[in-house]
Amino acid sequence: MNKTLITLMLDAVINYTLGILCILYPFVAETIGVRIVENSFYPTILGAVLFGIGIALTIECYRKESGMVGLGLGGAVTINLSGGFVLVLWLIFGDLNIPFKGYLFLWSLAIILVFISLIEIFIHLKQVT
Repeated sequence: MNKTLITLMLDAVINYTLGILCILYPFVAETIGVRIVENSFYPTILGAVLFGIGIALTIECYRKESGMVGLGLGGAVTINLSGGFVLVLWLIFGDLNIPFKGYLFLWSLAIILVFISLIEIFIHLKQVT
């Protein structure tokens, strides 16, 4: 398996994990220090989207030449960077009023999203040259 496929699978695993955490938000929110909301509609919908991105990445990794196309490297990078940067803006400028564990979790998430995007860009540039 080449480095791009390995990176896409790692990205898929991260999306599956984050998606499951968001889908199970009502059960894990207190544990990770994120504020519990009355209606968990948005966190669970976000989880479903993240899980779907994981599926698309997996399809891309295992697709045959004439098979269904999943989510390529460019799509993964743009999704991760946009999510990571918006999260960073919320953490810096938003009045989130969450416990330290919540900030730690969210900053870790933002760093992971930006870091994996940078790795994916680096691998792509290395293969192009």
